[in-house]
Amino acid sequence: MRRPARNLLLAAVAALATVTATTLTLAAPAQAAGPTATFVKTADWGTGWEGRYTVTNGGPATITGWQVAFTLPAGTTLGSYWDATVSSVGQRHTFTNRSWNGTVAPGASVSFGFLATGSGSPTNCTLNGAPCSGGTPTTPPTTAPPTTAPPTTAPPTTPPPTTPPPTTPPPTTPPPTGGLPRHALIGYLHASFANGSGYLRMADVPADWDIINLAFGEPTTVTSGDIRFQLCPAAECPGVETEAEFIAAIRAKQAQGKKVLLSIGGQNGQVQLTTTAARDTFVRSVAAIIDRYGLNGLDIDFEGHSLYLNTGDTDFRNPTTPVIVNLISAIRTLKQRYGAGFVLTMAPETFFVQLGYQYYGSGPWGGQDPRAGSYLPVIHALRNDITVLHVQDYNSGPIMGLDNQYHTMGSADFHIAMTDMLLAGFPVAGNADRVFPPLREDQVAFGAPSSPSAGNGYLAPAGVQAAVTCLVKGQGCGPYTPRSGTNPALRGLMTWSINWDRFYAWEFRLSHGPFLRSLP
Repeated sequence: MRRPARNLLLAAVAALATVTATTLTLAAPAQAAGPTATFVKTADWGTGWEGRYTVTNGGPATITGWQVAFTLPAGTTLGSYWDATVSSVGQRHTFTNRSWNGTVAPGASVSFGFLATGSGSPTNCTLNGAPCSGGTPTTPPTTAPPTTAPPTTAPPTTPPPTTPPPTTPPPTTPPPTGGLPRHALIGYLHASFANGSGYLRMADVPADWDIINLAFGEPTTVTSGDIRFQLCPAAECPGVETEAEFIAAIRAKQAQGKKVLLSIGGQNGQVQLTTTAARDTFVRSVAAIIDRYGLNGLDIDFEGHSLYLNTGDTDFRNPTTPVIVNLISAIRTLKQRYGAGFVLTMAPETFFVQLGYQYYGSGPWGGQDPRAGSYLPVIHALRNDITVLHVQDYNSGPIMGLDNQYHTMGSADFHIAMTDMLLAGFPVAGNADRVFPPLREDQVAFGAPSSPSAGNGYLAPAGVQAAVTCLVKGQGCGPYTPRSGTNPALRGLMTWSINWDRFYAWEFRLSHGPFLRSLP
């Protein structure tokens, strides 16, 4: 899950490639006399696409701020965006740098991305008022980038404290710890940012949502382990409630039997617990947030480069890589602190789980992407503690299923094949001596975008429900036959996101809430 959506895996062989991180990268010398902004469609699924602009400084002076503006044709609408802020007038959209990526040295570049619905492409692009193809550099934008920490991985503008954050005492009235319904509807709430879909107050989240994941808690730096969470600033989210109102609304949801969790990570929230000190800071800072808001538990949504496997770490049953070992230890500590009622969910991408059927880490010869399958040791070590694992069946390339055929997102077949791997188990990297055991069916759900703007791989409600029906009842399964048989206790459905669902008139909630409740 994430603010934006992106294609981590364009094909299964992408396990051998490194996905580009949103950082400054050296570029070849530009031929233009000044800065340029180049556009590329990184994915196109017919009814929409994902785009990326790269701002490259081909001039001799450092750029201290940038704005990229372009026009989308009628019939093409802007969706999620990331690594920039945006203002729109009609079909004209202006993207401005964030606080951490506005400075671009000569020969360097930065990128931002977005989703769009429709088939049209950007036109009339300008960079700081000049044509995007290059020209005389102009004065940086007069609108200063935000000075407060944006809801991403960038560190806040004030330095982190030199001492650990205080752990606030648990609320005097502990949140209810009742169980989940047999089949649950799970969604992410944009609590700390807007992301183009609009802010939604906690009190206004409909009662259909059984688990509400607050997106996101993010670190002060990638390796600090110091997780922070704050409500969306009023400048970005007009109408945001006060913290007291937010907490009161959480209590009201819990009184209805709902679970409210802190989700950590997302695409931009890279978390690498490389040391035991970072591990301990992670535990203290996460506990402080849980206690402050009286939350029911934790959702781990580590993406990007948060998890990886060192060369030689080839057995998911006995991991040795610090970022893996320390994460497992940290979660166990939190589980012990809060007891049996602590709700633990995870939302990995297929790259980090199902791809492990073919590739695991850097492989026996060290040539593969070290992140392939890297969630498997975490899931395996915590399988007795996980409440729900809901893999993101979107923003994915084709993945090989247990039938040794590639399956493509945006189809019932993909949801069935990917979920079946968790319910049936599979040999990791094809090694029959290292089989990832199946999870209990009540621990497994799958994730689907709530709308075309929410992520690549959107599937209309009928297709999603066909996949659930196949997995639960063994009916209408299509070309893929689940190896796990029928799974009547399959936990349910997750979506990114509640906000995007509201933006699209609650299609996901109104379709799948009653459907899940009707299952035996």
